Amino acid sequence: MMKKHLRALVLGAAAGGGLPQWNCGCENCVAARDPSNPLMPQSQSSLAITVDGNEWAILNASPDIRTQLQDNPPLHPKSRRDTPIRSILLTNGDIDHVAGLLILREKQPFRVYLTGEILNVIEANPIFQALDRSLVNFEVVGLDQPFDILPGLTSELFAVPGKVPLYMEEGEVVTDLEGEQTVGVRLASGNERMWYIPGCAKLTPKICDSLKGEKTVLFDGTVFENDEMLQAKVGQKTGARMGHMAMSGDAGSIAGLADLDISRKIYVHINNTNPVWRHDTKERLVVENAGWEIAFDGMEIEA
Repeated sequence: MMKKHLRALVLGAAAGGGLPQWNCGCENCVAARDPSNPLMPQSQSSLAITVDGNEWAILNASPDIRTQLQDNPPLHPKSRRDTPIRSILLTNGDIDHVAGLLILREKQPFRVYLTGEILNVIEANPIFQALDRSLVNFEVVGLDQPFDILPGLTSELFAVPGKVPLYMEEGEVVTDLEGEQTVGVRLASGNERMWYIPGCAKLTPKICDSLKGEKTVLFDGTVFENDEMLQAKVGQKTGARMGHMAMSGDAGSIAGLADLDISRKIYVHINNTNPVWRHDTKERLVVENAGWEIAFDGMEIEA
């Protein structure tokens, strides 16, 4: 019998909109459109995980999921109508994490794991009825309650400060809600563990205590500086207003995770404006000198 071994495949390393974003002419997007430039296009946030290489779970169903599955042979069908994808887990209700469910509507059975709050987001939009509920089972899981996302792979959801999806915002928006709106994922198979936190408005003592001494953490890398989009003249929102920590600064993730003795720290969910995409920037050097890696589409990660 093959020994189970926890590993991940980055399907999409970019934040919502991808790189390049369709309507953006920032320096990164221009470079990503240029075939002669080493900066490669990156699709929207998603991660595939497995313990046996045959059965897979997807963390967040990006709008780019069709291309992501096509680009990764381990996720191809093995027969006329088939998929190695057994389950999908959603960490929030953002468009870049749920819209891909609509691509997977072709009468294929799989489970969707999500919190009650995220299910409410799905149920409020009738377009998701395109998923045949006799085949696609939405299973609500509670916070801090372990469950098997795949045979031999245990998952546990935990609250992460964040906000409701943009399309649900009303009145004054609280960007660091703690509850079922935004979650991180702890993955465990035997003694192997991996943490996936693609969205985080701030680090709490509880999160830091949990991550202390861990081997592999994939963390929200949306923006390098809080006012990055304003500096690039492509938007009016700060990272904090979008519900994401900056990498840099006293309140940033580089400083916040620096003393936790994490063996491998990998940034995911990276915005198209973030200068760390380019290898020749001072921001990229800062990140790498701090012991961080920048995820990319197709990156393989072993626990």
